[in-house]
Amino acid sequence: MRGILPGRPQAKLQAVSHGSWEGNHIIAYISGNALILLDRPNHVLQTIYIDEESELEAVALDEETGKVATCSTRHVYIYQPYGRDEGAVKWSLQGSMPLPDPDDSITTLSWGMPDELLVGSASLTLVNTHGSTEQIWTKKLATPVKFAQFSPGAEMIASTGTYDRLLKIWRRIAFGSAEQRFDYSYLPHPAPITGVHWRQPFHRDQTAENVLYTICADNKVRIWVPGENHGADGLQYWTEVDLLESIKPRSLPLSQQSNKRYAFFIDWRYFTHATERAVQQASEDEMALQHLIAVANRNPEICVVLDDRGNMSAWGFENIGAKIKKTSDVFNITHVDGLHFHFAKGASGIFDNVQFYAFCSSKPDSVFTLLAHHFDGRLEWLESRIDQLFDPFPQAQRIQRKTVWTGHSHSLKKVNRTASGRALVSRTVTDECIVWVQRATELGMTLHRHSIINFSDHIHRTSLLQEGNFVVFLHHTFISLWDTRGPEAHEVARCDYKLRGKPLCLIVIPETEPAGRHMHVATISSEMKGICWEIRLPPFDRDPITGRKPSYIAPYMNGINTNGVNGYPEISVEQFSTFDLGSGDDLAFVLPVDPAGTAPVISGFLDTFARDIAISYTKHGVIKSWTARVNADKRELEWLQTSTVDTSVPNPSLASGTSIRKAALVDADRTTLTIWNTRSAQLEYEEKFEGGGIISDLDWSSTPDNQSILAVGFPHRVVIYAQLRYDYLNAGPSWVQIREVRIRDITPHPIGDSVWLGSGNLVIGAGNQLFVQDEHVEVNEGLFPSLRMISRKSAELDIFKAVSRLNGPLPVYHPQLLSQCVLAGKILLVQHILIRLYQKLKFFTEGDELDSFLGFMPEDFSDSETHMTASRKELNLSYADLSDDNEPETVTEEVATNLKELLLRKQIPLLSSREQFHLADIIECVGTVEKHRRSIDDNAGRFLLFFRQHALRDGRQASEQVSISWREITWAFHSGSQDILVDLLSRHFNGRMLWQHARESGLFMWMTDINAIRAQFEVIARNEYTKTEDKNPVDCSLFYLALKKKPVLVGLWRMATWSREQTATHRLLSNNFQEERWKTAALKNAYALMGKRRFEYAAAFFLLADHLNDAVSVLHNQLGDTQLAIATARVYEGDDGPVLRTFLKDKILPQAARDGNRWLATWAYWMINRRDNAVRCLVTPLSTLLSPPETPNFQSKSFLTDDAALVVLYKQLREKSLQTLKGASRVGMREEWDFVIRTAELYERMGCDLLALDLVRTWEFLTPPPPTLRPNKTPLSPTLPYESFHANGLNQATADFDFDPRKLLRRRSSMVVADLPARGHLSKVLTARKDGVKEESEVESDMGSDDEVDGEERQRITEEKKPPPTQFQEPDASSLLDAFGF
Repeated sequence: MRGILPGRPQAKLQAVSHGSWEGNHIIAYISGNALILLDRPNHVLQTIYIDEESELEAVALDEETGKVATCSTRHVYIYQPYGRDEGAVKWSLQGSMPLPDPDDSITTLSWGMPDELLVGSASLTLVNTHGSTEQIWTKKLATPVKFAQFSPGAEMIASTGTYDRLLKIWRRIAFGSAEQRFDYSYLPHPAPITGVHWRQPFHRDQTAENVLYTICADNKVRIWVPGENHGADGLQYWTEVDLLESIKPRSLPLSQQSNKRYAFFIDWRYFTHATERAVQQASEDEMALQHLIAVANRNPEICVVLDDRGNMSAWGFENIGAKIKKTSDVFNITHVDGLHFHFAKGASGIFDNVQFYAFCSSKPDSVFTLLAHHFDGRLEWLESRIDQLFDPFPQAQRIQRKTVWTGHSHSLKKVNRTASGRALVSRTVTDECIVWVQRATELGMTLHRHSIINFSDHIHRTSLLQEGNFVVFLHHTFISLWDTRGPEAHEVARCDYKLRGKPLCLIVIPETEPAGRHMHVATISSEMKGICWEIRLPPFDRDPITGRKPSYIAPYMNGINTNGVNGYPEISVEQFSTFDLGSGDDLAFVLPVDPAGTAPVISGFLDTFARDIAISYTKHGVIKSWTARVNADKRELEWLQTSTVDTSVPNPSLASGTSIRKAALVDADRTTLTIWNTRSAQLEYEEKFEGGGIISDLDWSSTPDNQSILAVGFPHRVVIYAQLRYDYLNAGPSWVQIREVRIRDITPHPIGDSVWLGSGNLVIGAGNQLFVQDEHVEVNEGLFPSLRMISRKSAELDIFKAVSRLNGPLPVYHPQLLSQCVLAGKILLVQHILIRLYQKLKFFTEGDELDSFLGFMPEDFSDSETHMTASRKELNLSYADLSDDNEPETVTEEVATNLKELLLRKQIPLLSSREQFHLADIIECVGTVEKHRRSIDDNAGRFLLFFRQHALRDGRQASEQVSISWREITWAFHSGSQDILVDLLSRHFNGRMLWQHARESGLFMWMTDINAIRAQFEVIARNEYTKTEDKNPVDCSLFYLALKKKPVLVGLWRMATWSREQTATHRLLSNNFQEERWKTAALKNAYALMGKRRFEYAAAFFLLADHLNDAVSVLHNQLGDTQLAIATARVYEGDDGPVLRTFLKDKILPQAARDGNRWLATWAYWMINRRDNAVRCLVTPLSTLLSPPETPNFQSKSFLTDDAALVVLYKQLREKSLQTLKGASRVGMREEWDFVIRTAELYERMGCDLLALDLVRTWEFLTPPPPTLRPNKTPLSPTLPYESFHANGLNQATADFDFDPRKLLRRRSSMVVADLPARGHLSKVLTARKDGVKEESEVESDMGSDDEVDGEERQRITEEKKPPPTQFQEPDASSLLDAFGF
């Protein structure tokens, strides 16, 4: 933990206590109703809240027993330690005791003999705390006590009242008797007594004479010692030190010297420990050490005198209490200046006071420590080497401030930050506000209290301006501006307002000019109405981005004072404009976004690229993000809604957004967290928390390169999440938990709020305390395996660096980038990368640098494959003499094997062990594809590579085999090398392919030749029959009946004599199932088998009854095997059968729309011959293509429904045929633009920035259609008005349109299949054209049966059609060249 702000110490004389117990030095202090126990500057042992009290008065620590006593004005609370043997000491309540007099008030506590506590109020009361708390002695006083302290041996009590000049010394007459008796004497002083201190013995058990120091309002310290009868006749005066005369700086005239004096005492035991530490640390020849040793040899007690200007004088007292007093017994140790004790500026009254406590424990590593309790609410921990502190010669830094303990006095309610995260304002339940600023120290970034705001009215919302120099408060009827540049803030402006609805937020509007004098804040009400105010401020003297003082801003404008500039007041608030954002009927809340580390400056353009400034969410879970711009000319605030996300989370309880389009939402039960990308309206992460408490807070931060970090707050812990790269190939999560901060061990109070500093430190507010977490995350293989590759040596890593590494561009040899290159058709580039990696790794040793680009340039990712082939040939020719004959040119299986061995032996930089395994898999797969590259096309290569990768991973996981994704099935479906793929798959399964293997590879989904499908289905049938020793015909019944080969099945049953079902089944199957009675018998058996949950066998009997629809339904619904249902339908009735078509349209397409599965949708549309929709569904929302539209489910909102490879398929399919061109032309230009940009963003989020660059550089949009239409022609593009694409009939040929769809493609070499139906003479015209259009011999209608046009309409269209008129057309220049053979 970087820093702790445990709470504001009370402005009480006994708010702090310290002492050594069991070898540890413990500091206890009170803050509000909390008791805080610490042992180091940034280590809280325990915080104890006393809920019955609002404020505590005093605290006392007993060094003998370790007990801690604290009190309010009416009650005393005793806490005893436990857990010492376990090494984690805590304190628990032993008992409490009220004062007997209800009008009395406790002011002081002091421990005496073991378990004996002195309580000072209007009486002195002795309490025994050994068992139950009981009163054993009390004495009424004339005035309420101010000080009451036991002497170290509990023999005496020194007490005095407020403004009292008489110090009463109580001497115990009887020790150990049941009845306690004291007599007393007085020590008169000339002025009220302001401080009392008993000299402490070296050891607790040591008997020493009681010596008392008193500090008086006449600025003198007096020392009192026992008389000749060892204190029996009271104490007597020994000597005094004049505090004013002790400090007389010669450099200042008397009139400028301070009259404030502070004094504290260093007891002999602490001075001895500090001297021992100094001797151990200093070199012998140091003058300071020699001076210190000379002082220490006199065994003095030390009194240190300070003023508030940094001057210090130290006095030594030797031989205190000696009968013969010498003048040398009081001597000056040193007089120094230049000390910096951070005294409060402008403090007055009770707050203008400081108490000092000096100690040094006996531990070998202890340091001389000075606690300075400033009554303005600070407790400083100062450290020094005692020789340097008392060195009479000038020292640069005598004393160092390690930490400042401060905070609030009441429970924190809300913490707000500036856009840069360099300043915070915290607010309590009692509307106590403190402004904090980020400050760098030797230990790192910490918080420094900048200003305190004392205000009695209720504060509704808060915002910080100018990095904490000003604060805006929104109240229910007015807005106020506070100047917080000083330690105490003061109100400088106020403006009343009226607004419909309850104000929900206070938003600082980003300005177009940095460090401008005008700022704007706005509020939005529960009815979506709003007000904007303009705030005029003095010039900001710091750059809002860097935080440094710029040279171009003068401290004053034109030399004019702060009363005004050019006739305007320099500081003012006035209403700027009002606005209306629509209806607030369903509104749940509006809140400003977390600025994610960005400066409050915008470009000035109001568009969807502008940064968000607010989000709203409704009761139905719809998130909207908003941006705004100040229009100074029109004096209005212009708003723009930048995104809308329907999350389907009803009644969300919490939401939070960032300015970079991320939002987090918590459900009504506060147990489920969802993280959304509002730009793409997609779900990135979902997690349900069980048993860890409810989610209470959400806070966003981001790295400097805009990678998001989210802190999720629970009552007693904060879980920090970081975004990860998208991983579509493994369907990996896009967010990961990187850290968990637990505070239950420090404080029992639940977390009130948390917020991020700009430096990456998380500030957690709980109770009246603030905890500043450091910005490091532990590199832990269990919690965070992905970080292992970033930092192998250090155990911690900066959070910004860690998150940036987890999200930045990938090295070119990363498996994810290589996989995406394969999908993008850059297989040759992948080979180049792997060969170069092979060359590097041969001579690579761990610890060497490995270039993440391997020497490749971004242009290498944009060049075409042919160019790369040519350049490689040129390279080989140019350097033929220099090249090494042993260097491979392609990744053969031998090269792949060698490279895999290198990967298994060496640790590759920037790769985790898991990613190294994946890389080895890819290398093996690339070697396999290279072996068959000459005989398979690109799509087959894509399928083969990812199927091989899938098989390798399944083999390692050894769990139940999972089918490959529809993405791989789609690649194989569009391959022209399916016969080779089938052969390779058969060999992969050793020629024994069963149905589970076919399902795993998606075989019957991607095969397109129906005869090959049936032949392969028969192979599956034979293998299913012979897979067991019994050779059970039940296993293959479905397959043979789908193939309509019942006689084969009958023969198999004839041989199955071992089966109990053989006789009945053979007799049944021998009948003629064309007859209705046997069909009925088959159906009865099918239903009986369903009752026995033998669904596959039941489907076989449905086929026997010729009820294909029922068989498909059983396989899909009951058995849950969609692939088997489709394969059965394809084999039984072919790809054009009505059952398959209906199943795909009614079941598969709606399922694809619900799940958002575009790969499944494009396959299904292609299967039903709707190739236009097969292309459109890659870009257009799936639900809009169905009638009626299908409602997407929650999982369809996941980012995994997107895939960058869709753009590769879209580009491939749209050029394939006239139908796909028609589908592509119906994709709106803006829609296609968004699709390409979104894919580029996906590549970027995946770490494949090079592929994103290649995509936007090389993408070819379709040429827009001509703007004019001829009469009765149907438009093809959505950019042109049309009623319906089929307005003039279904079967238009290319010439029926207003333009040739092939002209949409700019490349002349594109080969387009004319799969739109055409008439004979038009076919001839099309065939005769130079563009090389192939006509398929038989083309069916591209529409479903329910979309067909009746015969009369078709006849009418045919009669109306005439050949196009012959007219002269200007020949194309390229066609002229073609005619001459060029």
